[in-house]
Amino acid sequence: MTRATKIVATLGPASNTPEMLERLIRAGVDVVRLNFSHGKAQDHIDRATMVREAGRRVGKEVAIMADLQGPKIRVGKFAEGKVMLENGAPFILDADRTELGDVNAVGLDYKELPRDVKPGDTLLLNDGLLVLTVDAVRGAAVHTTVKMGGELSNNKGINKQGGGLTAPALTGKDMEDIKTAMSFQCEYLAVSFPKNATDMELARQLANVAGEPYRHKAALIAKIERSEAIPQLEAILKASDGIMVARGDLAVEVGNAAVPALQKRMIKMAAEMDKLTITATQMMESMIVNPVPTRAEVSDVANAVLDGTDAVMLSAETAAGKFPVETVEQMAAIALEAERAEYVSIETDFADRRFARIDQSIAMGALFTAHHLGCKAILALTESGSTALWMSRHRIKVPIFALTTQPISQRKMALYRNVYPLLMPKFDDRDAALLAAEKILVERGVLMPGDTYAITCGEPMGYPGGTNMLKVCRVG
Repeated sequence: MTRATKIVATLGPASNTPEMLERLIRAGVDVVRLNFSHGKAQDHIDRATMVREAGRRVGKEVAIMADLQGPKIRVGKFAEGKVMLENGAPFILDADRTELGDVNAVGLDYKELPRDVKPGDTLLLNDGLLVLTVDAVRGAAVHTTVKMGGELSNNKGINKQGGGLTAPALTGKDMEDIKTAMSFQCEYLAVSFPKNATDMELARQLANVAGEPYRHKAALIAKIERSEAIPQLEAILKASDGIMVARGDLAVEVGNAAVPALQKRMIKMAAEMDKLTITATQMMESMIVNPVPTRAEVSDVANAVLDGTDAVMLSAETAAGKFPVETVEQMAAIALEAERAEYVSIETDFADRRFARIDQSIAMGALFTAHHLGCKAILALTESGSTALWMSRHRIKVPIFALTTQPISQRKMALYRNVYPLLMPKFDDRDAALLAAEKILVERGVLMPGDTYAITCGEPMGYPGGTNMLKVCRVG
């Protein structure tokens, strides 16, 4: 059984050698995430080259996702690297402070904080592990009382309960990083902390301009991690190619208890709008130091798969963990087992659906036919990948093999659920293309003599959006 759910892995000190990267791809990684919160431009360019080379050695093209840092909503640094804040103690967050912090006060990377808060607000530091209540704002200093104390170290993040921080989604650094990401032609650009569709539209404009010299357009992923983004979810989806359910910062702002239902809602809405979803944050957190996951983590990954997410993501587990390869192997096994239990109801999916486009109607017809005939595979000959994307929005046990002449389309489709992208030569003749597609799948052992399969293509050949034919074939 082929695994439908894709795996995104983050590069870092534990994984950024050619040998380790090759092992990760063999273990099941489909998309490699480059975290622009760390490293210089040349570091990311070199890592992108390393990813491409490792994929070629393994014989599997993987997509690259450049993940922008976004605004640095963080405290400054401490004289001793960290302090211990006691419950009930006063503590000052001072935007004007230049000296290193101590147990009484610390500076701010985010200088706008005094304008964004008022007495009575709750601030959550270090992913919500520390809680401060705002007592007063005096000039650039935010005076607080420690409600829930603990260790606070350098550059830990700040969230405001309920949202409301005005930091823009795209900083000057992000704008430069977009140029870097387009220079190595990343398939996906992840935008941190968007509040609305306008943030995503600006990111797309910047990416398109930066990509113009390379004739490249990246797909945009909106990271949903601000409470303000929730009411704007539909508009953000329309302005994006997909979303990341970024459960860390989101949970701090909306509360842990609200996140599971939001995750399900986001994945469902994205599928209905033909958009992609990545579920992220702490999926296999314990495997940073342990060789096996907890039962709760197994259930978490399985539930995201059953929700219908396109991909599950690993962050520190592969970037800095002790067991990066084992983590990917475990995640792949969990996803595969969860998919066996999935309920497929094509008829329910298509109830009351109307299709204005011929290519979309053909894609849906292929799913319906393959499901009821028990086809071994669906073959989609596609230039842009749109046909495969539409097919992948519906749950079906039949694997979808997307054959394209475009390497960029092949890599982009690596993120699509239940889609296995392959490169094929260009043909002007339809019948020759269909025979070549069947041959590729037979040579790979997917199709055997006597197997039936559904195949879609466009005539004339080679035009994006031109899929207009569905054919059911039997291997001779």
